[in-house]
Amino acid sequence: MSDDHVYMTLAEGHDDGDARWAFGTGFEDPLHGVDTAVPEGVDAAELAACCTALGDDALVLAQRLAEWVTRSPELEEEVALANIGLDLLGQARLLYARCGQVDGTGRTEDAYAYFRDAADFRNVRLAELPNGDFAVSVARLLVLSSWRLAHFAELASSPDPVLAAIAAKGVKELTYHRQYAAEWTVRLGDGTEESHNRMRTAVEALAPYWDELFAAHDVRNAVLSDLRQVLDAAGLAMPRTEPLPGDGRLGGHTEHLAPLLAELQSVARAHPEATW
Repeated sequence: MSDDHVYMTLAEGHDDGDARWAFGTGFEDPLHGVDTAVPEGVDAAELAACCTALGDDALVLAQRLAEWVTRSPELEEEVALANIGLDLLGQARLLYARCGQVDGTGRTEDAYAYFRDAADFRNVRLAELPNGDFAVSVARLLVLSSWRLAHFAELASSPDPVLAAIAAKGVKELTYHRQYAAEWTVRLGDGTEESHNRMRTAVEALAPYWDELFAAHDVRNAVLSDLRQVLDAAGLAMPRTEPLPGDGRLGGHTEHLAPLLAELQSVARAHPEATW
């Protein structure tokens, strides 16, 4: 496989030479020097709803990725998935902090993460589905990182300077997330008969949840173009399936979210006054 394959092509247009290592250390505080007042003309309720939804997406997917620790097929992939999860956790923290500033409640990031029930979460359902095998997790990460990257690229010019700063930092991280998922999609899809079949099955199984991603944000064409490029390189067809009814943005989740949150929130709820 040549060096100019699809996941390298996807990184073009980003000037950061170290973009694929965007996770972890090396960043200044993205909110340093940013005025946290809600700008005139920005609807605070809409801003809070946007930050909550994107924060929930990140938190829930980060928890799913954390489940791969000690279970990944190779140590290198365990480290990579853990770091991607930490990136997403960092995004969730910043977004929740912004929610507390603008929704009038003054709640902390912990309050959003640990002390809301499943019906109060606004993440897309794709993020909460069980990990399945490695191909399923790769397919989900490819779709969600492609979609989130396109959305954050738009939000980097948001009239709210705090959300714009969060999104600009997130673009660097999500560029790597998409690269990583694209690389593995091509490797599995263009690999053995077994790996090809698993990758195809994973993409087809998750496709009914794709439409939910585009309901509120008009990035469909850009995201589907990216996905088609990767799937073509992997020898996989774009799936043709009917979308499933339901909307995580309105609190309509699968049966999988509540158990995920129960595990995530157990310590905080058992010791609600604890400090760390």
